[in-house]
Amino acid sequence: MANVAVIGAGAMGLAAAYHAAKAGHKVTVYEADTVPGGMAAHFDFGGLSIERFYHFVCTPDQPTFDLMTELGIGDQMEWVETSMGYFIEGKHYKWGDPFSLLRFPLMSFFEKIRYGASAFCQTKRPDFTGIEGMTAKDWIVRDCGERVYNLMWRRLLELKFYEYTDKISASWIATRIKRVGRSRKSILQEKLGHIRGGSQTLVDRLVSEITDMGGIIRLGTPVVKVVTQDGRVAGLEIDEGFTPHDHVISTVPTPHVSAMIPDLSVEEREKLDAIENIGCICILLKLKKSVSPHFWLNVIDEHMDIPGIIEFSNLRKMPDHIVYVPYYMPTSNPKWEDGNADFVETAMKYISKINPEISEDDLIDSTVGRLRYAQPVCTPNFLDGLPSIQTSIEGLQVADTCYYYPEDRGISESSRLAREMAANLPSVA
Repeated sequence: MANVAVIGAGAMGLAAAYHAAKAGHKVTVYEADTVPGGMAAHFDFGGLSIERFYHFVCTPDQPTFDLMTELGIGDQMEWVETSMGYFIEGKHYKWGDPFSLLRFPLMSFFEKIRYGASAFCQTKRPDFTGIEGMTAKDWIVRDCGERVYNLMWRRLLELKFYEYTDKISASWIATRIKRVGRSRKSILQEKLGHIRGGSQTLVDRLVSEITDMGGIIRLGTPVVKVVTQDGRVAGLEIDEGFTPHDHVISTVPTPHVSAMIPDLSVEEREKLDAIENIGCICILLKLKKSVSPHFWLNVIDEHMDIPGIIEFSNLRKMPDHIVYVPYYMPTSNPKWEDGNADFVETAMKYISKINPEISEDDLIDSTVGRLRYAQPVCTPNFLDGLPSIQTSIEGLQVADTCYYYPEDRGISESSRLAREMAANLPSVA
């Protein structure tokens, strides 16, 4: 039996702790926040329990289903027929099925054929090694043409990655297209899912299972340092002092790792420090009226600096209309320092432009969530720049959302990687 420390109580950390405890190890989870769940954690939004950062489930997310079944909550998935749309320079367009593409007036017939063929091909690709060395821009221009890239993709990428726009991996974009493209009831109907009660249902069950198996979850306990001796893990330094452990799984964002684990090799620290991240300021609005019939509405408007809105109540039924408005940007951007009230005010102006029937009087409540390290900047051949999860320090594994590549952030990839890291621990006799 190993004495395992898991750093971080997000979905990946909790799942890793669960699998380790189930395998018979002694497990302690250390979390700087006062609540477990990380990006999946809920809060009380005027009587509604909801995530600060939106989550949805696609039909290919098998690791999520496997974990939920194992936890006895496999019946808590709910599937909904959803839709996607575009708001382009003042006009709404339905998207996401062949008829919508054929009716779309801003592309020529030839461009529609190229676009549809490319999107369909991504859903059938077993992997994306053939485009791994390409940027998203070069790949989309190659497959769909430069005019279509400028019309449908350029603004979206710029408002998520800013100065990194032309460096984003084609594999990363294509994998996102594949995941959503395969989540369908039929060729004409998109289908997405959510966990009944939200992500908190999964978080609560993981916490319960971990503690029932003798695991300990220490909230409000940041880790100062991973202590090593003779090239292997010795334990952790926390504010209260030293706690011994012979195995450590770190799931905190990579920008924190070098300072927390100074005994990593120079090469490992340099690789981790080289990973760029995008921050996210996520506005959550409770409204009296629906903005649109779509779950996901991409926004392409030179006067609106958001890539889209997510009307979550079009996925999970709620008493009011719940809308997420995400602002992605590097935290070096001066706009990052703007106050929460400024972001809410601007978001409402944008929503009124998208749907002129909505005014300030329709705002019931609002809140703002901020993440400094919300999205890693995944460049071509991204995995080549990552150090191994099993570090040069014996007994130490390090991973965060970077290691989901080419998949994007999500509970499914958290579940998959957590199981793998737990399986790397020594077997219990």
